[in-house]
Parts: sequence; C-alpha cells; structure tokens
Amino acid sequence: MSECEKDLEVLRETFKSGKTREESWRRSQLKILLRLLEEKEYDIFKALKQDLGKHQVEAYRDEIGTLVKSVNYALDGLKQWMSSKKAKLPIAAFPSSAEFVPEPLGLVLIISSWNFPFGVSLEPLIGAIAAGNVMVLKPSELAPACSSVLAKTIPTYLDSKAIKVIEGDYSVGQKLLQQKWDKIFFTGSTKVAQIVMAAAAKHLTPVTLELGGKCPAIIDSLSSSWDKNIAMKRILSGKFGTCAGQVCAGIDYILVKKTFANELVQMIKFAIPKIFGENPKESHSMSRIVNKTHFLRIKNLLDEPMVKASIIYGGSTDEDNLYIEPTLLLDPPVQAAIMTEEIFGPLLPILTMDNIKDSIEFINAKPKPLAIYAFTKDEELKRKIISRTSSGSVVFNDTIIQYAADTLPFGGVGQSGFGRYHGKFSFDTFSHEKVVVRRSFLTDIWFRYPPWNDHKLQLFRVGIRYDYLSIVLITLGLKKA
Repeated sequence: MSECEKDLEVLRETFKSGKTREESWRRSQLKILLRLLEEKEYDIFKALKQDLGKHQVEAYRDEIGTLVKSVNYALDGLKQWMSSKKAKLPIAAFPSSAEFVPEPLGLVLIISSWNFPFGVSLEPLIGAIAAGNVMVLKPSELAPACSSVLAKTIPTYLDSKAIKVIEGDYSVGQKLLQQKWDKIFFTGSTKVAQIVMAAAAKHLTPVTLELGGKCPAIIDSLSSSWDKNIAMKRILSGKFGTCAGQVCAGIDYILVKKTFANELVQMIKFAIPKIFGENPKESHSMSRIVNKTHFLRIKNLLDEPMVKASIIYGGSTDEDNLYIEPTLLLDPPVQAAIMTEEIFGPLLPILTMDNIKDSIEFINAKPKPLAIYAFTKDEELKRKIISRTSSGSVVFNDTIIQYAADTLPFGGVGQSGFGRYHGKFSFDTFSHEKVVVRRSFLTDIWFRYPPWNDHKLQLFRVGIRYDYLSIVLITLGLKKA
C-alpha cells in the first residue's frame, strides 16, 4: 500500500467513526483555522510575496481577510445549516411527515489553483469542514512557497486524521485522481478540468469545477466626472490590481461604443499612473507573473504582429522580474489568440462597437463567461444583459465584488465551470440533502395496490386532480368526479 493510500485509509476510518459529523468537531476545526490565519499571517504574506509578488495589503484584502470573514460566517450559521428542514407532503400521504437532513458526502479532494493559493485552497476547505467531511487538499505546485506553508501549518493546527495536505506536481495529481472519492472540487483551467472530469467519471464521483473564461466588461457612456472616476478605479482594480490580471473572475476585455472609445482610452491612461504610480514596476502595487512559462505565454500574445500594432499604452516586459506593464490594446484582431484565449495577465483589449447593444451578440458568440461586468445607468441595457446573456454572474458598475460576498454563490456555467460555493453554498456543495419520510400505520389508500381494475384506474385519475378528501368523498358517492 502506497503512502497516499495509507493516508486515505486513515481518513476513511476517521469518517466512519462519526466524529466529523458532530457539530463540536466542525466548530472546533473552524475556530482553529481562524487561529491559523491570525498566527501565520506573516508567513502567508511572505509566501504570497515570494510566489506572486503580492503586496501585503492586496494579500490581506483578497486572501486572509476574505477567509477570516468566511470562517466567521460559517461559525455563525453552522447550527442552522446543520439543522433539518421540514418538507410538505400531499394530503394523500396523511398522516406523515418529511424533512431534508443534510449529511456529509465523505472523503473529498480539493485541488486548488496558484493565483489565490490560500483563498482557493481554504475557502472550499471551510465548506468541507462545516459540512462534516474528511478531506485531502492538493495545493498548486506553481506557488511552491504557499504550498509549503499550507503543508506545514494545516497538520499542526487542524485534525491530521481528518484533513491532509498532499503536495506535488502533475503526476501526484494524477495519482490522487485515480483514487475513489465522494467529491472532487477543482479550481483551474478548462484543459485540466477535462482530465479531472474523465477521472471522476470512472467512479461516478460528483465534481465542482471552478474555471474561468474571457469575462467581458461593457462600458456605456458615463455622464458625470464622479461616475467616470469611480468606474476607472473599479475597472483598473478589477483588471490590473488583482493578481496582475491573473484571476478567473477579472476583466478579460472591454466592449465600448466607438464614439466613447477615445474618451475611455484617455481616462484609463490618466488613471493607471494615479493608481499604480508613474512606474508601476517600482510601486509594489502590482503582482508579478507567476513563472517564466506564463510570462512567455502572455508575451507571445503581444508579439503577434497585428496585435502589437494595436498597442496604445504600455507593452514593456521584464522577463528577469516576471513583470509585464499594464497594457492597453485598441481593436486587436478578433481572430488573434489574445481574443480567443483567456489572457490571465495585465493585457486589456478594448473593442469598439457601432452600438453598445451589439455587445450582447458579441458575448453570445463566445463560450459562456464566469462573469459579465457592465458600467451603465441604462436600465433597458441592464435588462437585456440579464435576459439575453448567460454567465456565472452579472455585476453592474463594479468588478469582482461578487466573489467577496458570503451571501452570494460563486461559480460558472458551461465552459466557465459548474457547481458553486462560498458561505452556505460551500456547505451545500459538500453535503447531500437526504430526504427522510415518516409514515403512520393508521390509514392507507386501498386502491394503490394490485390487483388492478378500471375502478382503481379511475380513482388514480381523480387523485391527480383532487386531494385525498375528495377521493374519499367520491369513493363514498358523496361527490361527483
């Protein structure tokens, strides 16, 4: 038996013991996780700086702070989440009762991504703990410092017989996927998601896939200078100020009306140095590209001749420091890789439209995005975006705030993923809502059993249209069918 199989056997035995089903265990693990985030804050800051060049303010905003909030939210709601809920039954089943009882799925595998190494590792972990599961966390090897912190701290804080961290590269992930799980939760690329789904299908394992895609931002004409200034801050923060654009829910490209395009470009050019400094590379307010492979991938998107010709701002790169300047491109070819592949970096194509309403048709011609952002006060345009497009979420006049809200589910649709989590939705993702029905021996419907005859068929037909009392009255001849 391999070391991995031994670890999984320990986890299965722990789950069989029933201790993870107890509210006291779930609550204690969540409280300990809260302590881990507080006591290891410096180590987390250091690891995020080392792997991604994240400033500690960005690190706290996007990872530690959101996790602390999520744990507290789970602690506050845990008792209610675990409680059974009554369900209605037809009067024909009287006397009886029914309820939904949430139960843990069992042994779950969480495979996380490198762009938010702590956030996308521990956010689903919170839900899995709250739901009473045992679990394996496989952090991304592309953020090695962060992976190491998770591997060292989680076993020393949390219950090591119920929660394990297994580090490793692609081959380790492959071996884990060969095992039998009760749930797989994956965050990453579509290409790897296909491998995850194929492996899960062999055991009929349910999966949640948190992927990405090309998230558009529709920019309508904005009237007041206040609206414009606020919009620019939110757009640039949602693109360049969050992991240097290496975020699945970030803006991938902008759609804007031609008559407003020049003004928009000038506003963005003016806002970038205001937010990130005259030299963003030295400001420490922008993260770095995760590694040389991804750096070269993004640089190659820019190096296509027709794409390079569309650069109107930025475009400089520093391979040694894995830095790419915030870059604007005006109307790059729609058939170029920069417009067909997810950018996942600090490049912002701006596409002009004769009519802003044409943006809906443009978006619908592409795979369904994780999010659609629209900056507008036009209520008709808002209604059309909601009713005529499909995406994981729609956000008006801001970016990425849906990710931080515990009361909202986060997840995609179609190629941007399926399944959802955050807050109570994380609990639901790692739970099975079991139906429990209780029936008395007091009464019974005699015609539900064979032998069959035309009279019983008539009673069933009546039963579809009427309640139990009516069936009784019709049977007794006191009411007409």
